[in-house]
Amino acid sequence: MKTVLITGANKGIGFETAKQLAQFNYFVYLGSRDKKLGLEAIRKLNDLGITNVETIVIDIADINSVRQARQQLERKIDSLDILINNAAIAGDQPQNFSACKLENLRAIFDVNFFGTIQTTQEFLPLLRKSSQPSIINVSSEVGSLAGHSSPNRNVGRDKFHAYGSSKTALNAFTIMLANELRDTGVMVNSVTPGHTATDLNQFQGTKTVEQGAVPIVKLATQAHPDITGKFFRDEGEVAW
Repeated sequence: MKTVLITGANKGIGFETAKQLAQFNYFVYLGSRDKKLGLEAIRKLNDLGITNVETIVIDIADINSVRQARQQLERKIDSLDILINNAAIAGDQPQNFSACKLENLRAIFDVNFFGTIQTTQEFLPLLRKSSQPSIINVSSEVGSLAGHSSPNRNVGRDKFHAYGSSKTALNAFTIMLANELRDTGVMVNSVTPGHTATDLNQFQGTKTVEQGAVPIVKLATQAHPDITGKFFRDEGEVAW
């Protein structure tokens, strides 16, 4: 049974992704900053008859928490097949760069960018022990520079400059890490769930969490060594 760690998995898209992957017979570790919330998520899955799941406490912005989670997982498994870097924060409004507070920008990057990188670095040795390791970074179309520079761009994305730029940085991390690891067999890709209704956007999204999890689950279950350094959505590849 393949093993998966999903950060920020006690709710929203992370929880739904965990549910769907568990139903595909993966053993899923649900990362949660709060142990109580993580256990509540496990109980919900157990109530659905899903037992191949377990919670693990991890705050990706806290390196000590990340290291403790890695040590805990190393005591349980010999290798990790898939790391899904899902945990993220939206930050406060306003986010347009002419008015955004730098404290807000730093807080967003501390989780969405630096937190993801330090989590990946900690779990990479465990991933390398897998026969087909995969790192999936949950990004967003508001991080697409092609989208922002298009004459037909969605002006609604201007409300998320800080959040979007953190996802642009995350996409750069995806490409560069994929290139670095290209000859090692470790696949690294970005994926956007689309505009999904979660507490990240005050449930204003147009897609359900069930729909939003689909491209993430597809990328996890249909991994191929030649597919790395890419950015995907439901309809296929996204322009960086």
